[in-house]
This record gives sequence, structure tokens and C-alpha cells, in this order.
Amino acid sequence: MRPEPAGMHRAFRAAHSGPCSGPRELSRKFAIGPGCPSPRARTRNAPQAESFYGEALRELSHLGLPFLLAGTYAVSAYTGITRATKDLDIFCRPGDYPRILAHFKHLDYQIEIEDDRWIGKVYKDELFFDVIFAAANGTMPVGDQWFEHAKQTAVFGIPVRIIGPTELVWSKAFIQTRTRYDGADVVHVMLKQHEHIDWRRLLAYMDLHWEVLLMHVLNFRWIYPTERDHVPRWLLQELIERLQRQLALPAPRIKTCRGRMFSRADYEIAIRQWGFADVDGDEEAPDG
Repeated sequence: MRPEPAGMHRAFRAAHSGPCSGPRELSRKFAIGPGCPSPRARTRNAPQAESFYGEALRELSHLGLPFLLAGTYAVSAYTGITRATKDLDIFCRPGDYPRILAHFKHLDYQIEIEDDRWIGKVYKDELFFDVIFAAANGTMPVGDQWFEHAKQTAVFGIPVRIIGPTELVWSKAFIQTRTRYDGADVVHVMLKQHEHIDWRRLLAYMDLHWEVLLMHVLNFRWIYPTERDHVPRWLLQELIERLQRQLALPAPRIKTCRGRMFSRADYEIAIRQWGFADVDGDEEAPDG
């Protein structure tokens, strides 16, 4: 088993142990940042769903494996936006997801491995939560940095850690399908948490896919023009300089469709019929 980073389990257990504190104490111990409310969302099938989510978070805490709350609850914590949600998004490291699923299976929950590249599910009747360990495109595994920069809060009275704003932007940057687009979440986290986003770390995460980051930055500037300076000028200049240098280079030899990193289904025709190589690095495109 890969060893934990120093103190990770110890810190994790400390953050999740003991009885729930009162609201005032929780606001001091688990504050996310200035002006950030506690995570809130309108759950479907409430109160049954909220009871299930609380039960799941308590079990995860008792298990002692590092996990992060993401999705709608993280967006709510960082932006104050409240909206309906059908599940919980639990992030963990790839090596821990089988242990989490096995634990809940032992407790007679139904489990499912939807896609071994990135997601499993835990069910109780029609209610469920996702166990996510990488991006949907199979890249961006959840790593140690995600836990090092996590924030603490309380959900359903349970102390939990939520994904940091930098990693939240990173986790949502590629969710761009015909039926789901998380660009608005990216923009709103940038708007409300710009002082707490580590822009250099975000650029490092997206170094290979800097054009996607540039798209989100330009999107933010267009949507909130009076707030455009919330994105550091050095970052925009760096991305534009990369674009300028790229313009002086020849086009790639291999015809590749990177749209498959956004949606495998929406861009399948490019691979099957239009002669583009898949994003996985095929040496040659299939015959069209």
C-alpha cells in the first residue's frame, strides 16, 4: 500500500472526530473563508435524501480514509448558490475507492462501478452518492495536493472537508457535454473565490491543456467585464503569449480530436467517420 503523506490520516481523523460543535464553534473551526456560507443544496426526496447523505458522511468519516465533498455542495460553499441536487459527489484517491465501495457493500448498501476509469456509486434504494477518483475523461486523478489544499466546513452537522476552490475549477473545467456544461460554475467560483484560487497551481494543473483555461478566463471576462481584473493579468498575458507562439508553429501532423476529453459521445463521429485520431494518442487516425 502506498504510504500516506505525513500526518494525513492523523489530521483527517482529528477533523472528523468528536461530537458536532455548536454553530458558532463550527464557524470558527471549519470556516471556508471570508463571506463563505456553509454548503447548502435543495435535495430531492428530502428529508429521506438528507438522512441518507448524513449517514453516508458519518460512515465515511468513521472509515478514516481521506475524502472530499465536491459538486453542488462545494459550489454552494464558495458561491452561496443554492440549487437542487440528486446526489453527493465524494472525491477520493484512486487507491482508496475500492476500499470505500467494499466498506459500504459490507454494510449492505448496493454498489456499482460505473466506469473503472473514474467513478463508482453507492446506493440505498433510489438514493445514491458518487465516489469519484479522477475526471470523467480518465485523466486528472485525485492526488495528494487536493487534500493538502482542502477546506473544512460542516454539512448536516458533520465536519467534512470540501475540495479547494483551485481544484474545484480544475475538476469542472472539462465538463462540457451536450447535456451538461459546468462553465457557469467555473465562472462563479472565479468571481467569488478569486483571492483564494492559487492561479499558478491552476495553471500547473492545466499546463498541457492551457487553451481550455484560456477559454474559461475569456468566458469570465466576457460575462463579468467589470470584474475582469479578478483574474491576474500575468495569467492572461501568459496564456495569450502561448497562443501567439502557437500561431507561429505548423499544425500537428496527426489529426487528433481532443473534443473527446469533453465528451466521448459528442465527438465520436470525428473518430468513426471523419478520420481523426482519438485523444488517447493513436499514432495514426483510423481510415475514414
